[in-house]
Amino acid sequence: MLTKKRVSNSTVGSARSLSAPMLSRREFLKRAGLASAAGATFLGTGSGRWVAPAEAQTAQTVNPASGEVVRRTVCTHCSVGCAIDAVVKNGVWIRQEPVFDSPINLGSHCAKGASVREHGHGEHRLKYPMKLVDGKWKRISWQEALDEVSARLLKLREQFGPDSVYWVGSSKHSNEQAYLLRKFVSMWGTNNCDHQARICHSTTVAGVANTWGYGAMTNSYNDMQFSKAILFIGSNAAEAHPVSLLHVLHAKESGAKIIVVDPRFTRTAAKADYFVRIRSGSDIPLIYGVLRHIFANGWEDKKFIADRVYGMDEVLKEIEYWTPQRVEEVTGVPDDQVHMIAKVMAENRPSTVVWCMGQTQHTIGNAIVRAMCILQLALGNVGVAGGGTNIFRGHDNVQGATDVGPNPDSLPGYYGIAEGSWKHWCRVWGVDYEWMKGRFASKELMERPGITVSRWIDGVMEDPTKMDQPTNLKAVVFWGHAPNSLSRGKEMVEAMKRLDTLVVIDPYPSATAAMAAMVRKDGVYLLPAATQFETEGSCTASNRSVQWREKVIEPLFESQPDHVIMYAFAKKFGFANELCKNIKVTQNARGWEEPDVEDILREINRGTWTIGYSGISPERIKRHMKYMHTFDVKTLRANGGPCDGEYFGLPWPCWGTPEMKHPGTPNLYDTSKPVMEGGGCFRANFGVERNGVSLLAAQGSHPKGADIQGGHPEFDDKLLKQLGWWDELTEVEKQAAEGKNWKTDLSGGIIRVVMKNHGCLPYGNARARAVVWNFPDPVPKHREPIYSPRPDLVEKYPTHEDKKFWRLPTLFKTLQQQVKEISKEYPIIMTSGRMVEYEGGGEETRSNPWLAELQQEMYVEVNPRDANNANVRHGEWVWVETPTGARIKVKARVTHRVPPGTVFLPFHFSGHWMGQDMLPFYPEGAHPIVRGEAVNTATTYGYDVVTMMQETKTTLCRLKKA
Repeated sequence: MLTKKRVSNSTVGSARSLSAPMLSRREFLKRAGLASAAGATFLGTGSGRWVAPAEAQTAQTVNPASGEVVRRTVCTHCSVGCAIDAVVKNGVWIRQEPVFDSPINLGSHCAKGASVREHGHGEHRLKYPMKLVDGKWKRISWQEALDEVSARLLKLREQFGPDSVYWVGSSKHSNEQAYLLRKFVSMWGTNNCDHQARICHSTTVAGVANTWGYGAMTNSYNDMQFSKAILFIGSNAAEAHPVSLLHVLHAKESGAKIIVVDPRFTRTAAKADYFVRIRSGSDIPLIYGVLRHIFANGWEDKKFIADRVYGMDEVLKEIEYWTPQRVEEVTGVPDDQVHMIAKVMAENRPSTVVWCMGQTQHTIGNAIVRAMCILQLALGNVGVAGGGTNIFRGHDNVQGATDVGPNPDSLPGYYGIAEGSWKHWCRVWGVDYEWMKGRFASKELMERPGITVSRWIDGVMEDPTKMDQPTNLKAVVFWGHAPNSLSRGKEMVEAMKRLDTLVVIDPYPSATAAMAAMVRKDGVYLLPAATQFETEGSCTASNRSVQWREKVIEPLFESQPDHVIMYAFAKKFGFANELCKNIKVTQNARGWEEPDVEDILREINRGTWTIGYSGISPERIKRHMKYMHTFDVKTLRANGGPCDGEYFGLPWPCWGTPEMKHPGTPNLYDTSKPVMEGGGCFRANFGVERNGVSLLAAQGSHPKGADIQGGHPEFDDKLLKQLGWWDELTEVEKQAAEGKNWKTDLSGGIIRVVMKNHGCLPYGNARARAVVWNFPDPVPKHREPIYSPRPDLVEKYPTHEDKKFWRLPTLFKTLQQQVKEISKEYPIIMTSGRMVEYEGGGEETRSNPWLAELQQEMYVEVNPRDANNANVRHGEWVWVETPTGARIKVKARVTHRVPPGTVFLPFHFSGHWMGQDMLPFYPEGAHPIVRGEAVNTATTYGYDVVTMMQETKTTLCRLKKA
């Protein structure tokens, strides 16, 4: 067990100069030895001795006397990116220390990070390949597993086509593994792939990218220390991203005002200056109410809007509709609180906003996200330190997996799946485009977005004549994804029953194993993947900083790293040579062939110009990991040393080639800095004019020092020639750039000339779009959830018309009308969220004995009024029943945290099925310690109209005493 360390004289003596005028928190902790100074949420952990200073103990340092080796890695849970020094002796991970020199976690861990060693050495892992035989799990060899799984999938491919197999990737994969899986699936011949981002922030990516260019967090956790006001809405950061609160509380200590808007009084709300309770799903009316006060009082940034925003006048018409009376009718929030939010945000600028799945997991999630962007545009809070939209991502590499991994509608770097994008990546991969096209059932399907992971159930069960692909899904490969994080669990089991083949590749068997074994006798395979501590590679934190994980230990039991398993299957499928044409393959310690991880990252660098992964090399990232102590804890910029002037983790876009030495971009769209120092502007990604109005930024709205001091389109070979800049390319660069734009010029010459010689950004300089004309609601509109507790509001604010997209017919208004009065039977809003002890689907963290002890039962938070009406007391068992016919049995936690008419359940549990313990269906010794009902067994139908994000935050239920 990890124990608190004690201060050693040598550590104190070697600390940085005591005469420094100001101490950072990490410096104070190192000198004072206060491991728990930040309180119960944040833990400085380790055992044996106090952490040595960075100068003496960097990655791979060996202690000759003890034989101990220190490996620097990154926590594999949420997206904050907390660095860990793992101490290894004789190949065994014996203890860990939070990295005090990390500018991100400042020597702190949450409970999950403090116990992460158990994730690597966990005894409840899947230890060897297994298959289901007559309803029982049987151990098999790797060779047997590879032979049988590949034979079954190839047979399905031959009989039904490549689209009959669905590949569920993972936000737990490293960047290199996520990228290789997208490449692997492409060579299999389908776009039927996805990962966790679909069900956490796909609406964010779509909404934010279509507003100003990139679908990512604009600033950073650290940058929030510059904020004067912080609005959390749909985010419980204290539990979902605990260490992020370090930076938030630093801001608060400096006077920042914190507002939390949530249906539930959360741990984050407990730290706030103001708490506003809102009805789940009514975010847009609240934001418009806030905007109404901002414009009514003249608090908007008029110059920013005039120079850098398109369409705000159209939004103002919608804002005018939302009178205080209408806002309160829909949201439940009185006008004095709405006015307070507007006043605090306007009078304490720069102010920032934070949202998570509380805003994204709705049928109108994309519109809610865009409304938040409009709020920040109105206040002029974008492109400034302390401002922006700080979108906290979920998993440790969900940002990186979204950037370069298995998305059904894009290739790595968000290149899309049109012919030009395929040709670009074929050039990078060194394969013939015609060969690649021949891998698909047709060119049409090659350029059609695949089914999303949120809808794979319907891919199995839908009438194939109503689908935009030739056949139903016949096989699903869960490669690092928990099924209990997906909605409609009751129907999911039925879909599992119908599959020909189901494959799980994971360090832990996940709930898939038990759910499948409950309804199947055979055709299910479990393959043990290594954890991220048993391999090396990079991961991207929520703020876009990229960090490198060293391998801590060799793969345990019979597990293999994911990229090794990919290569083994590629050999069986016949495209191993194409998969690794530019990637060195060597034999690992167990005799398996392993693609070189650094080579994979270099291939990512060669192709991903769009979002600036091109400037991020293995060498640059590793240097940052070694010299963490040189980076400022607020700005993230290195002050001297080998990384001088660079921003920690080279937050993308890190432009050009690694040799160009771009420092990374800490804050997106910041015109106050030159582009070669991380400056930027809004992206010209939507044309140059609409309805006679320019979409390009006004004169003077340019990054500092730019030669073009106004708006302009993105650069290609033609524009360079028109400007007379073409001859600044070398002859080699000219050959590569001819007929190309900045995104497809593999030499990087266009980017080099535009940025280094002329101070411009290659993607142009445009206005942000307050109106997104290519979306169903160009101006965000409130629409009631499909399962609404308010039939009267359904009439006023109906959902969208039914729609066929992402290859499947999708219900909206038809279903809403069918269930319009169902709140009479199911009167309580059911919502879900995170807790600090567990993460994601929970299979890993609930298998960790240290975390399992902290939270041992699944529960439902119930207001005393609803508990009394159901004759339920605190600690008693209760049935939560939903319109799907599902019922889950959980412990009642009677509390005023939730208002009357709303219940809250965490979504990290699985292992019980509608009152039954599923322990007999897990492989022996590979079951989670803590098991409970999955809330998503009971969640209802509902999807975002743009992205297929699932609706989990607003459905209906009723309570019955068990």
